[in-house]
Amino acid sequence: MDRKIGMRLSPSIGNEGIEAVAEWASGVGIDVIDVPYYNQEIKSVLEIAGLEVGSIDGIGAVGQTNLLSSDEKIRSEAVSALKNQITEVAELGGKVIFMCLVPDDLNMSRKDAFEIWRKSFPSIVEHAENHDVYIALEGWPGPSPQNPTLGCTPEMLRAMFKVIPSKHFGINYDPSHLVRLGIDYLRFLDEFKDRINYCHGKDTQVLQKELYESGVISSTFDSKYLFSEGSWRYTIPGKGDVDWAEVAVRLEKTGYQGPVSIELEDHYYWGSLEAERKGIMEAKEHLEAHFKNKAIVGE
Repeated sequence: MDRKIGMRLSPSIGNEGIEAVAEWASGVGIDVIDVPYYNQEIKSVLEIAGLEVGSIDGIGAVGQTNLLSSDEKIRSEAVSALKNQITEVAELGGKVIFMCLVPDDLNMSRKDAFEIWRKSFPSIVEHAENHDVYIALEGWPGPSPQNPTLGCTPEMLRAMFKVIPSKHFGINYDPSHLVRLGIDYLRFLDEFKDRINYCHGKDTQVLQKELYESGVISSTFDSKYLFSEGSWRYTIPGKGDVDWAEVAVRLEKTGYQGPVSIELEDHYYWGSLEAERKGIMEAKEHLEAHFKNKAIVGE
């Protein structure tokens, strides 16, 4: 499959404005743009540039969210706002809402957050299904040491999918988080193959010297790298431990039809427009070697 390559907006690139983003991305062969919000203006800019919209950040559903608030009134308002956004996105032709479910109270246990989620999310997913919109859960575990995010482990995802079997509620497959957590990212892809609603192109390098120093817990003192907590660091695809050739094979077998969208978080490609563009280009080249114009064969 000739899979499309997309990108999220890193800070310096995003600060150029959507018109400049679209012009540059189209010029270098990016196919899809993920956006923090979606409206008619953004849709028109992307269409003129020959680009597609990818995932759209869920309003109030990325990072610490009132959707998991223990206050019923606050939670109800957040649910209503998200449903309204789903309706608006659907009317514009958007298909994927991106979420990262971190409780507003970082010290809330995942078990308690799950019980709140169980009450609030069935109606959200029903609304999304009625509007043919798909939810993609991000697997970032959240701030350490609590790591409170729902949906970042197979254990939690199985429980969530038991409550909500609809495929309109699924996963943003990002192997970088699985690698840092010590979860088999290929086995994960096989197990949850029918719930992949989006895919990020991001990698993780396990740092062996640092692993000895602090093990799998966060280091006591600051890491020398951005996007790191000690024994690992996020990287662009090709600089970390993910076997993207094998991911391409298995992702193809899942039947997933969407793009692989670059999420740039890498110490060596950060801090300036030039650095971020270079990181996007190198990531794109590595992903294209495995996802573009290649027949997927083998078992």
